[in-house]
Amino acid sequence: MNAIPHQALAAIVIFAIAYALIATERMHRTVVALAGAAAVLGSGLVPQSEAFGSRGGGIDWNVIFLLLGMMIIVNLTRKTGLFQWIAIKAAKAARGEPFRVLILLAAVTALLSAFLDNVTTVLFMAPVTLLIADGLGINPIPLLIVQVIASNVGGTATLIGDPPNIMIGSAAELGFASFLTNLAPICIAIFVALIPMFSWMFRGQLRPPPDARERLAGFDETRAITDRRLLHRCVVVLALTFVGFSLHERFHLQPATVALVGAALLLVVSKADVDEVLHEVEWSTLLFFIGLFVMISALTHTGVIHAIANWLLGKAAHHPGSTAIGLLWLSAAASSLVDNIPFVGTANPMLAEMAVSLAGPGVPRAVALHSHTMMMMWWSLALGACLGGNATLVGASANVVVAGIAERAGHPIRFREFMRYGIPVTLVSIILSTAYVWLRYIR
Repeated sequence: MNAIPHQALAAIVIFAIAYALIATERMHRTVVALAGAAAVLGSGLVPQSEAFGSRGGGIDWNVIFLLLGMMIIVNLTRKTGLFQWIAIKAAKAARGEPFRVLILLAAVTALLSAFLDNVTTVLFMAPVTLLIADGLGINPIPLLIVQVIASNVGGTATLIGDPPNIMIGSAAELGFASFLTNLAPICIAIFVALIPMFSWMFRGQLRPPPDARERLAGFDETRAITDRRLLHRCVVVLALTFVGFSLHERFHLQPATVALVGAALLLVVSKADVDEVLHEVEWSTLLFFIGLFVMISALTHTGVIHAIANWLLGKAAHHPGSTAIGLLWLSAAASSLVDNIPFVGTANPMLAEMAVSLAGPGVPRAVALHSHTMMMMWWSLALGACLGGNATLVGASANVVVAGIAERAGHPIRFREFMRYGIPVTLVSIILSTAYVWLRYIR
């Protein structure tokens, strides 16, 4: 560990106290995150220049501005009635049966998360879910929790579905097809395996009200659209934004840039009241992420995350198979407690260095990175980091975003309530991933 021990200990203590306060909900999570950030900055555990930078485990501004841009686009789109139209269509397709609604929304969320990214997907799907639940007269919390889980599972399947995968793809020089062929099969299997779990976990919470059929009969999607002129402009900007997400690497643009361009364009063409649109932005969620990133930057700066990752990776040369499984479980555990981005950011260069060391002198870097041993490391890291985020409410960006939307709508998701469902789902997902890695890459 590069930093002196007492600094690392202080960073761990501050983060542990903040995490305990968030988990017990004694204080609002945004207040706790900002107070924790102030503590690590004020005590000198991490320089402000590093904490506010985009490298070295600092604030990931790409995440912050991606969220901000998409929140603006979603808020403007909401005014057209498009979400109400989608909600009515979905409710009718599921015939108003709550569990069918839950599975339909989960499947759509997982699919969209694989080909967009999970944060963007839940920004669109969560308002739709709230409208469906309100229209049918059912509790939206089970639907939202399952939606979060589905977004993380679907996002694991592809290169662009989850930020850690983008980072791994860059470090390992792996493309979209590699992620799809190696991770999509297990993600599909996990999603199918979770369906009976959802039925069991939420039994009794998804009973339709006595007037469910009358409510469904009263739904009329033709009257949902309230501003067709704005709708046409939103659809065009949304289409351009989605195209931008799919092509951002080719044009060397970050997803945040695409989202901000889309938001700015829609603000211009819609001629909306900017103050009103910005008032509806989930500022509490954005500030929570900023505080969390700063606290994690202290763990990175003091060497805590590096020490944990280095301890595991140092064993790889002698026991590659067991190390891959260990990396899978460690990254899952780490992602359930902190954002998976700094852990992956720390593990990536060490895995790359290990690849070169294992390959020996004279072996091309690409060959070293793609050896059989290294491939099972990369896929283990991706599965653990992405799926581990389902364990807690702060384990992944999509979780926090949905929690913010739900709280604003008057349906707060409690930390312990989410964990009661998230931990069993994560355990099943990681156990299935362990079997998959063992059978496909180790055996």
